[in-house]
Amino acid sequence: MFSDVGVLEILTLGVVAVLLFGPDKLPEVIQNVTGFLRKVREFSDGAKQGIRAELGPEFEDFEFEDLHPKALVRKHILDGEGDVFGLTELRDALDPRPELTRIADTVREAAGASAEVPAEAATPAARVDLTKRPAVRPTPSFDPDAT
Repeated sequence: MFSDVGVLEILTLGVVAVLLFGPDKLPEVIQNVTGFLRKVREFSDGAKQGIRAELGPEFEDFEFEDLHPKALVRKHILDGEGDVFGLTELRDALDPRPELTRIADTVREAAGASAEVPAEAATPAARVDLTKRPAVRPTPSFDPDAT
């Protein structure tokens, strides 16, 4: 229920509660809140039992969690099967990792073969400077009398 609440948030709530209610009334407030939550949970469970009783015996295996759209699709449309529509095959076909691995292996083999070429045959090509440098412009002369 509170899996996404971190320690820092709980600590912050505790400090705010102490500041709001004070250390004297804080235990009483905590008891009131837990009692309220207990009553809400009992009311919710009673409502679920009432709905199950009204639905009748043909809905004995009815679970309220099945009303979640993902669970509904998984249970009633897919019938518990994980890959009816061939999604795994499609995912594997679109996965670029095997092709990238093959290309990387080919490049490694080519790099290994070029390392075995004699030094006379491997002449370095002329280097091209690809860095962008701003063009050097002469700074205009400043004439203090012109202003």
